[in-house]
Amino acid sequence: MDGRNRTSFSSFILLGLSDHLYQQSGLFVLFLAMYLAALLGNALIVTITILDHHLHNPMYFFISNLSFVDICFTSVTVPKMLQNMASKNRAISFPGCMAQLFFLFCTASMECFLLAVMGFDRYVAICNPLRYTSVMNKGLCIALVAGSWLFTSMHSLLHIGIVSSFRFCASNLVRNFFCDLPPLLKLACSDTAAYEWLVFTEGSLVTMSPFVFTVISYVYIISRILKINTAKGRLRAFSTCSSHLTVVTLFFGTIFFNYFRPFSVSTLDQERVVTVVYTILTPMLNPFIYSLRNNDVKGAVRKLISRKSLV
Repeated sequence: MDGRNRTSFSSFILLGLSDHLYQQSGLFVLFLAMYLAALLGNALIVTITILDHHLHNPMYFFISNLSFVDICFTSVTVPKMLQNMASKNRAISFPGCMAQLFFLFCTASMECFLLAVMGFDRYVAICNPLRYTSVMNKGLCIALVAGSWLFTSMHSLLHIGIVSSFRFCASNLVRNFFCDLPPLLKLACSDTAAYEWLVFTEGSLVTMSPFVFTVISYVYIISRILKINTAKGRLRAFSTCSSHLTVVTLFFGTIFFNYFRPFSVSTLDQERVVTVVYTILTPMLNPFIYSLRNNDVKGAVRKLISRKSLV
């Protein structure tokens, strides 16, 4: 079949979170507030880690990169959702849909890799504190982030190349607020069984490898913490990891639930709830979970505010 005729539709219709028009105003205000909170919180983390030299260390380098990824991640989907809520036009072009899916894959995969890298950083800090500065040097930190971006971009291109080749003719109604993979595959008239197997294998490898690496890091971390003689020392060491563990559980749990099961068994309500958690709620909470309750970050924020007030 000619590549120009692979799809019967030039655009898709994003049905959004609710089928009831009277709920749209409330949802618009709610998600606008969540989106602004995610943008402001993550932008603040990026800004203070750049301006405050006390935060120029590997941990905050990775946290600032995670905040940047969260800004990109939530901006892939939420602005289009808000636009659709504010207007009667819910259409997204086929190229726009594929672009949205590409950046969603790329930023979500990048978050997986960054969480694994941050787990390794905590492992070195707790299990090999005397070698921390030599192991987690500037060159290694930059290489880990740059390599993750390169790999996740190639991974995303692979999937978009396959998905864009499918023929979509059953319907153009996407039952979500963005072009996500499960609802799109339900619209395909092409045989997607082989691709679903690819998602469960190659996709699982890309996602599970960072997760398994993180778990292994924490096995060593917890083993080392348990060897600390005092309860206060154990509590202090564990507190440096609790925020990371919280986000790892929340992010990976929703990713596994949404993607690594047969797409035909998922329900609309389940997909909507899960996608809201990992595309909006998690990026909004990350700055508060990771940094804004940290004394170093609080001090940097106070210095930034006082500097601005003196100008």
